[in-house]
Amino acid sequence: MADGVAVAVSGGIDSLTLAALAHAAGPKATMFHAVSAAVPGDATARVERLAAERGWRLRVVEAGEFDDADYVANPTNRCFFCKTNLYGTIARHTAVQIVSGANTDDLGEYRPGLDAARNQAVRHPYLEAGIDKRTVRALARRAGLGDLSELPAAPCLSSRVETGIAIRPEVLRAIHATERDLAGDFPRGTVRCRVRAAGVVVELDPATLAALGVERREAVASGVARRFDGLLPSAALTFAPYRNGSAFLQGHEH
Repeated sequence: MADGVAVAVSGGIDSLTLAALAHAAGPKATMFHAVSAAVPGDATARVERLAAERGWRLRVVEAGEFDDADYVANPTNRCFFCKTNLYGTIARHTAVQIVSGANTDDLGEYRPGLDAARNQAVRHPYLEAGIDKRTVRALARRAGLGDLSELPAAPCLSSRVETGIAIRPEVLRAIHATERDLAGDFPRGTVRCRVRAAGVVVELDPATLAALGVERREAVASGVARRFDGLLPSAALTFAPYRNGSAFLQGHEH
């Protein structure tokens, strides 16, 4: 790719590693990072910090997914509309090949974003090379990304909203603030704040959940009620063990 590549960088370890490798391969790589209410601010800060430290050519863009009614409706294939907006935005800024950090582990899950990538002729170097997540982490260490090589997976904030419930920026901000606060209290475990039709669910790893006393639960519930005041029909809080992708509901087709 003599004309260079455009790397879609979310701030996760897959795309950060790809960005590091693309930059090392030649000076013509440009990293594109999209900002929106669905992207945690710490992900953006991570991308900007690495770009400054490593001399990456970085373009920060707004993909405009919240102007897309199909995305906002939060159907089962919401990610298709998200990635369609993302890759379309990148394509309007550059004519070079767009690449993503999708790896072979992603093929075992429902990934409508890959359909959007196919429509935009996006290439996936890890998939083409048969590279899985474990290998990506090894490549990250070799690329000098240090502790970032163990960065946990962090899907976009819209993934916290139950399928069929409209995506609203102010709700995503409340979700992120809740997770940020709880992560400070429970730094060793996974924390997720989900919005469901019945209210808010805080998911913690089983060991943390089992050790959570009544007073601490009440304090968390009070904080959640303040964060979501006026944003939801019900901010009733329940606790549950962490389960990957639990806000995603099959059968809610757009």
